[in-house]
Amino acid sequence: LDVQPDTLIGRRNRALLALGFAGALRRSELVVLEVTDLVAQDGGALLTLRRSKTDPYGAGQTIGILNGSTIRALDHLTTWCEAAGITSGRLFRSVDRHGRIGGSLSDRSVARIIKTAAEAMGLDPERFSGHSLRAGFITSGAEAGADALLIAETSRHQSLDVLRSYVRRASLLKAHAGHRFL
Repeated sequence: LDVQPDTLIGRRNRALLALGFAGALRRSELVVLEVTDLVAQDGGALLTLRRSKTDPYGAGQTIGILNGSTIRALDHLTTWCEAAGITSGRLFRSVDRHGRIGGSLSDRSVARIIKTAAEAMGLDPERFSGHSLRAGFITSGAEAGADALLIAETSRHQSLDVLRSYVRRASLLKAHAGHRFL
């Protein structure tokens, strides 16, 4: 988030990256979010996802979004909306080089934003994708010792086996069972 420039595009990207991570969101979910999908609550907000990969008929799912002290997703979202003058409609929109706000972002745009942010951090952009925010939330939660059921509540996984497959192999030694006796 810190490598994003202090421009309208940078503010949008900060909000998109932070909210995508904080909600373990798919890129397809990020691009269809509307202002009215977020309802402020003490300590965060409720986010309604009207349709997703696992909800193709649009029954809707609601998750909690913490503002947190590190990611501050809701603060970044407020900054973006105020700077762009967004009060209704889609949350994440294109911005041209002259600072004009356009229509909705595409899911490919989200993937490019993620890859560009990774590259700005000196990381290999080929190792990142539009799914990295979702996978990153799940992996970070597991590495921090968060309860798998609570992670699944945010990520909306119905199967813990599928959830487990998201946890990156890099954590195999960090959480190794032998740490207590080897």
